Amino acid sequence: MATKATIYHNQRCSTSRTVLALIEEAGITPTVVKYLETPPSRDGLRKLLDDAGLKPSQAIRKKESVYKELGLSGAGEDELLDAMVENPILIERPIVVTDVGTVLARPAEAVREIL
Repeated sequence: MATKATIYHNQRCSTSRTVLALIEEAGITPTVVKYLETPPSRDGLRKLLDDAGLKPSQAIRKKESVYKELGLSGAGEDELLDAMVENPILIERPIVVTDVGTVLARPAEAVREIL
């Protein structure tokens, strides 16, 4: 059972808000990282994705206008990672880290795996 958590959170996202509530319902007061204001470094994002078992292509928001504007549909993993660091709105959310593991909580209930 997890005793601490960090959520990479966008308060404007309903899934992110739901996940935050699930963490709190589990009795954990998480560290909330508003990743749009305080984005992870390239190495930090790489570690989050590695820990979650994800490639950048699996954790990038393809429906964001900047994805299309940058022409990322044919980009390689390193280029996608760089784009996510430069444009944190492209990072799929929420990513949750606990002492049990790391998960991209989509759907929201996926967070239960690490609580």
